[in-house]
Amino acid sequence: MKFDTLQQGIRFYGNYARVSSFDTCLYSTKKRKSDGKISLKYCVCNKEGFRETPRLQSNYKKKRPITRMRCDARITLKLIND
Repeated sequence: MKFDTLQQGIRFYGNYARVSSFDTCLYSTKKRKSDGKISLKYCVCNKEGFRETPRLQSNYKKKRPITRMRCDARITLKLIND
């Protein structure tokens, strides 16, 4: 699929995520070295990845629920032409 701007692609994926019952977050950006323009943008599900192993300390007040489920839903937006 092609979009005129990066923001249109992000909006499209956000709308798709809402319809599919998940939330998104902007994950990573890569820029060109020559002119500093964004060449790649990754949008992922907010449950992507997994939490690091918890530190073993006795001063934790409350255990946090596990929210990261290694979800693979993502989109890569790539700049093709200027």
